[in-house]
Amino acid sequence: MSEALMRLVRHVRPGMRVLLPVDYAGVAMALTRPLIAHLSAQGGAGLHLICVPTGGLQADLLIGAGLVASIETSAMSLGEAGGAPQFNQAVKEGRIALRDATCPAIHAGLMAAQKGVPFLPMRGLIGSDVLRHRPDWKVIDNPLSDTPDPIALIPAIQADVAIFHVPLADRDGNVRIGRRRELAAMAYAAKTTLVTAEKITETSLLSDEVSAAGVLPALYVTEVAEAREGARPYGLWGQYSGDTQELIRYAKMARSPQGFADYLAGYMGGAAV
Repeated sequence: MSEALMRLVRHVRPGMRVLLPVDYAGVAMALTRPLIAHLSAQGGAGLHLICVPTGGLQADLLIGAGLVASIETSAMSLGEAGGAPQFNQAVKEGRIALRDATCPAIHAGLMAAQKGVPFLPMRGLIGSDVLRHRPDWKVIDNPLSDTPDPIALIPAIQADVAIFHVPLADRDGNVRIGRRRELAAMAYAAKTTLVTAEKITETSLLSDEVSAAGVLPALYVTEVAEAREGARPYGLWGQYSGDTQELIRYAKMARSPQGFADYLAGYMGGAAV
C-alpha cells in the first residue's frame, strides 16, 4: 500500500462519522484497502457511515470487515450485481444500526451543515414510514402559515470525514469534480476531506475561467493522493467504465461468511481471489 494513501487514512479514527459518495460520483476505492488495514489495526473502528445518498461496495466491504457501527443511507446496492450481501446480513443480525433515509433528506442535511443552520425543512416526508422511524426528524407546524401546515425538519449532518475520488487535482489541493456537485456538498459538510485523484498536475485548476467552475477549491480539501484507476471496480466519469463482472463476483462470494472471508483475504493481499 502506498505511503501517500496510508497518510490519508490516518486522518480517520474510531467512531468518526464518514461521508461516502454514490457509486457513479467517484468512489475512492483505492482508499478502501488501506482504510481497512489502518482501522483493523486499532481493533475495530465503530464507524458511522453516511452514504450520499446511496451506498455500495465500499460500504459493504467496511461492514463485512467489522468496522461499522451504523449506517445512514437511502439504499444499499451493487447495481446490476444485486443487493449488498454484508450489509443485508449485518442488518438482519443486528450487528449494525440502520438509519433509513431518503435521497432528498440526506442532501437537505448536508445543505443545512453547509449553511451553518441546525436543520432544513422538507415536505415530501410527511406521512411516510421513513419519517415514523426517524425520531431525530421533527415535524412542526409551519409558523408562517395561518392554517395547519405540517413540515418536517431534517437536522444538519455534521460529519468528521468525507472521502471521494476525482479525475484530476493540482499541487495546491484544488480538485476537479465537474458536475458531481454532491462531492462539493460532502466537502462543505465535513471537517476533513480526503481525496484520491487519477492524476495530480502542476498547473492550477483555477487558472482557467471556464473550467474553474467545475473545481472544488483547496480550501475545502484536507489532503490529496494520486491513485491511478482509483475508483475500480467502479467507473469514473470521462475516464473508464466500471467492471460489472467483478461486482458480480464479489456479490456471489460475499453471500456466505467463508466466501466473504476469502474475498477479503485476497483483496487485502492485493490479489484476485
